[in-house]
Amino acid sequence: MKNTFGASIELLWTRRFGTFWFASLLSNIGTWVQQVAQPWLLLSLGASPFLMGLDTFALGAPVWFLTLVGGALADSADRRTVIAKFQSIQMLCPILLVLLLLFSMVSPWMVIMLSLVIGVTDALSMPSFQSIVPSIVEHKQIASGLALNSTQFNLSRILGPAIAGVLLVSVGAVGCFVVSAISYVPFILVALWILPRREISSTVNVVLNHKLILANVEKISHIPLLRGALLTVFSTSLFCAPLITFIPIIIKNSFHGNAGHFSIAVGLFGVGGLLGAIILLFVDVKRDRRYISSGFASIYGIVLILVALNSWFWGLSILLIFGGVAMSVSNISANTILQVNTPSLFRGQAVSLYMLAMRGGLSIGSLLTGLSVSLIGAEKALLINGALALIIQLIVGREWMRSALP
Repeated sequence: MKNTFGASIELLWTRRFGTFWFASLLSNIGTWVQQVAQPWLLLSLGASPFLMGLDTFALGAPVWFLTLVGGALADSADRRTVIAKFQSIQMLCPILLVLLLLFSMVSPWMVIMLSLVIGVTDALSMPSFQSIVPSIVEHKQIASGLALNSTQFNLSRILGPAIAGVLLVSVGAVGCFVVSAISYVPFILVALWILPRREISSTVNVVLNHKLILANVEKISHIPLLRGALLTVFSTSLFCAPLITFIPIIIKNSFHGNAGHFSIAVGLFGVGGLLGAIILLFVDVKRDRRYISSGFASIYGIVLILVALNSWFWGLSILLIFGGVAMSVSNISANTILQVNTPSLFRGQAVSLYMLAMRGGLSIGSLLTGLSVSLIGAEKALLINGALALIIQLIVGREWMRSALP
């Protein structure tokens, strides 16, 4: 175990991976600062639970229409250009929110429309971003690289909400969106430096060739090992991921908390996610990760049920740590299975399907959960979500274990 962990950590000291890891951390801190500030801003603007769910839906829904195109871009286009262009457009969204707040012109619908812009640019650029790790490490290091990359993402879940909490109670949401806008710059610069330029004259034709895209998707989805990974990610995203979207309602209504309590809750979820990623650094690369991913997906459903039944704020905090661990271990393991077992020729398409399962599931789940929260309350809605997540994962996991390993 020590050798496995040591070999994983050594990646951080390599020039390209280490620089990419640090730039990604800064970028994700800014993202989490905004993701904490935005739902609290919507609440302060009088947004209903449905509008809060609609905001998350707007952020994730574009993956259903565009992420396969983003996967084709990752496989065929110059990823430097893809990332730089779309991330630059995305950076304009927090800048616009800052201006709208300064001039007291912001409304819930404006926030939702900017979330839609971020969702579109994410859908087109995230497959290129997610396929960076396998392109800068050796094949045998992909599992360790993905786990390390998740440590920075979950570390940002801790630091981002902590920074957001300080800013919200001091200078307000405007400070959060300023930090978010600035955080895009280092990652864009590093992506331009770290990735080799790819000159492909037929990029447009490849991207617009829907038959080729669908053919690659069909190849991936017909492999039981990969299909099980995608279904596991989708089921947890659909039923469990909305937990974070509606935590502000539980904290405000059930525990009479404020923005500080919310930032603590999201930060503790990040602590759990970081612990989960670190745990995976100790797992041997030859270990069958189907059992790990499916088992922790089931635990995630159980956590949701316990959150719905809990009536103590610090009990909620403890459960969020376990939820972060379950989410992180399950998703990273499923992502590792996908990227290790998919040929590099259409790895970007596999990543786009992973993003579709994760972000698309969250978008639909948040919209549906928003409706149920409006009708029956947050606790009952999460209780139903948790029960469905557990039942469906037991079914999906059983079939997944029957698939043959390569």
